[in-house]
This record gives sequence, C-alpha cells and structure tokens, in this order.
Amino acid sequence: MVTKKLISSITELQSIQNMAIRYQEDVGIHSEDSSVIVDAKSFIGLFALDFSKPVLVVSESEAFHKAIRDIGETVE
Repeated sequence: MVTKKLISSITELQSIQNMAIRYQEDVGIHSEDSSVIVDAKSFIGLFALDFSKPVLVVSESEAFHKAIRDIGETVE
C-alpha cells in the first residue's frame, strides 16, 4: 500500500517515524520518483529526502496507513 503525503514539519516527520517503529512490518518513505528510498524507522535516514515535495509512504500494513491518516497532508 502507498500513501502520498506532504510533510510540513519535523514534528509530523517524527510522528510518522514513531508510528513506524510500533509496527512489525517494514515502512519505507520514497521520493515521488522512487530515486531515494529510506527506512521510515531510521530517523537519520529520513533526512535524505526532500520534504518540500510530496513523498510516498509504503507499507503492507493497512493499520499503519490508517494510523498516519491525520499526520501531514494526504495528497491524491
């Protein structure tokens, strides 16, 4: 499953990272073109992404995607 998000603050980014570590499933955050892919559970790794643009949050956990529904802006 993929959710496209626009993250506008460090607090939102921390919230997604904190949520990711609560789930056993892998959670990745990708640039829109997937040229950069990082583990959402690695806070330092997240700084490799350009958050001025939407990112793709990727996980097979439907519960995780529901949990981050209100974090940042979901982009269609």
